[in-house]
Amino acid sequence: MSLANELVEAVSAWPEVEAITLGGSRATGDNDEKSDYDVYVYVTAPVSAERRRRLLRNYCSHMEIDNDFWETEDDCTLNDGTNIDVLYRDLDQFAANVADVVERFQASNGYTTCMWHNMLTSKVLFDRDGQYAATRQRFDVPFPEELRRNIINRNMRLLTGNLPSYDAQIRKAASRGDKIAVNHRMAAFMESYFDVLFALNRRTHPGEKRLDKLAERDCAILPKDFRKYIDTLFDSMYTDQAVFSETLGEIVDDLRQTVDANL
Repeated sequence: MSLANELVEAVSAWPEVEAITLGGSRATGDNDEKSDYDVYVYVTAPVSAERRRRLLRNYCSHMEIDNDFWETEDDCTLNDGTNIDVLYRDLDQFAANVADVVERFQASNGYTTCMWHNMLTSKVLFDRDGQYAATRQRFDVPFPEELRRNIINRNMRLLTGNLPSYDAQIRKAASRGDKIAVNHRMAAFMESYFDVLFALNRRTHPGEKRLDKLAERDCAILPKDFRKYIDTLFDSMYTDQAVFSETLGEIVDDLRQTVDANL
């Protein structure tokens, strides 16, 4: 039994633990030798940081207990050198957040369906009373058309065509030579770009890593010059303002044409 499996078995003995799942690339099979473990512990009540520390020190050479930058989590390195992130969630609250998307069709500024994707693709390691399985079954539904349109409409407007749209902000920052602002807005631009692309294909959003490769592998509908414009955009971002600005327009037009042909 691996260290990670031993740790999961020990955590499952806590009475507060309702379910434990493995998420991320190790659950979907997209992992490599550098991939860490993303372990989600669904609890009915908080488990004290000290109790978590006492257990984790048996398996980990380095521990950062109770990091709360995004979710409540313990970020550790196992004794075999592999990093493991243990995140603690309330299943009812998590389900409510997923329901906002899947059942109430609420679109976000990028990453709209990431938590839905996480729920559907995580590997169940422990499910005390079957509540996680029941919750996942509730959300194991075809991609709602209203959600699809809401994601595309919201994020296309963020990409272009409005005063606050990202393309205009990026061009303004580039014309000023403000590389930091360009980087900041480009990150937001790509968040909306891929939110549109995955929704157009009725696919849940897989997260923040290897998006271009995953889109090429999993999306039947791709802009005609998807790879060309992605590569040129980033290759020219800080080296050739004219090419960068031109490509920014081309990648938006290519996506818009793809949306118009398939929505």
